[in-house]
This record gives sequence, structure tokens and C-alpha cells, in this order.
Amino acid sequence: MMTSIRNILAIAGKELRSYFASPIGYVIIGLFALAFGLFFYAYLANFVEQSQRASMGGGRVNVNEGMIRGVFLNTAVIILFVMPMITMRTYAEEKRSGTIELLLTSPVTDVQIILGKFLGAMGLFCAMLLVTMIDIAILFRLGNPEWRPVATGYLGLLLLGGCFVSVGLLISSLTKNQIVAGTMTFVTFLMLWVINWLADSSGQTARTLLSFLSITDHLDDFTKGILDTKHIVYYLSFITFGLFLTAKSVDSERWRG
Repeated sequence: MMTSIRNILAIAGKELRSYFASPIGYVIIGLFALAFGLFFYAYLANFVEQSQRASMGGGRVNVNEGMIRGVFLNTAVIILFVMPMITMRTYAEEKRSGTIELLLTSPVTDVQIILGKFLGAMGLFCAMLLVTMIDIAILFRLGNPEWRPVATGYLGLLLLGGCFVSVGLLISSLTKNQIVAGTMTFVTFLMLWVINWLADSSGQTARTLLSFLSITDHLDDFTKGILDTKHIVYYLSFITFGLFLTAKSVDSERWRG
């Protein structure tokens, strides 16, 4: 058991270091922080304007509902565009450089390889989220937002990112071209994103099913501070299924090799 954990952590560490061995890790974090900062500033300016109008009428505007929720929902949009850059190289680069054979013949199991690569990509994603906490910390310093919607919002983004990583690993394992992997990953993410749009023109049963399958509809409650187990189960099941399909793809690669 301990050997398996050490192997997984070793692979995860190798993956995480590989992101920062080249500028890609810094570029991804920088772009993500820049995009988040722009959304944060736009929502902050709008919130200040709404607060001034509300105070003139004797009312108040909730900072969590009027600002933070919108920032988190738009952060999910940023993740949609950034995440393919993280996952496209995980297996595709190994195949292109020929190191996939060395990896598959090393004394580690497919599950350990997959979990290691998953944790490595999630490590970079967590670093991206940590950078955004600087803006949120400033908001807590100057204002008085509720902490629960912020905490659940970050949990929702973390689970959403895990789903995207699991899908990205699967697609990257199917090709040796990083550009193809990145494009296919983005298209798949986009389909999972807009599937709920089809629900608006569907019957009741189809609407319920499509809304449940929509990867973003489950994020909404997290941004409101609602911790519903059905959303957590959905995201964890999605991640598990994505990693299971990746394992099958890697296993077929081993047999072909």
C-alpha cells in the first residue's frame, strides 16, 4: 500500500515539475490570474455602483450574491479555455517523445500512472486557484462577505476542474499530437458545458436528464453556499468514470505496445 502511494506521488511530482520545467506552467497561471483579475475588477466596480444606488434608497446589496457568485461562475468559463492546455500533454507528449514505452514497462501499474498524472495536473490547477485567493483575501480585508459561499465556491471549482482533468487525460491518451488532444478536449468540454441549452427545447423527462448531465448546472449551488451531496456525488462519479475510461485506453496501449 505504501509503495503504491509512493509511486503515485512520485509520478505526480514528476508531472508537476514538468509543467514548470518550461514556461507553460507560469504562462497558464499568469493567464488564469489575469483573466480572473479582470472579472474580479469588473464585478467589483459593478458591485460598488449597485451599493451606492442601494444606499441612496436605504437598501443593501449582498456582496456574495451580487459579486462573488458571478466571479466564480465566470471563473468556470476561464477554466473551460485553460484546462485543455494543462491536460493535452499528459499522454500525448509521452507518445510523441517515445517515453510512453518506458513508462508502461516500468514497475508501476496503470492505475498508479493515471492517478499520478491526475494529481500532477490537479496540483497545477490548485496553484491556479491559490493565486486567485489573493483577490478574495483583499475583499475580506476591505469588506464583510460570508465565508461559506466562498469556501463552497472554491470546492465546486476544484471538483469541476477534476472532471475536466479526467476527461483531458482520456483524450490525451488517445493521440500523440498535443494540438489534436487540446482541440478535442476543448470541444468535449464545450459540449458538456452547453448540453443544458438543449434542455430548454426538450420534453420534461429529457430536460431533467440533460440538466443533470450538464457539468456547469451542478456548480450553481456551490456558489450560493449550498453543499448538496447530489452535486458532490455527480462530480466524483464523473471523475471516477473519466479515469476508468483512461485506464482502459492506457491498457489497450500497453497491449498494442
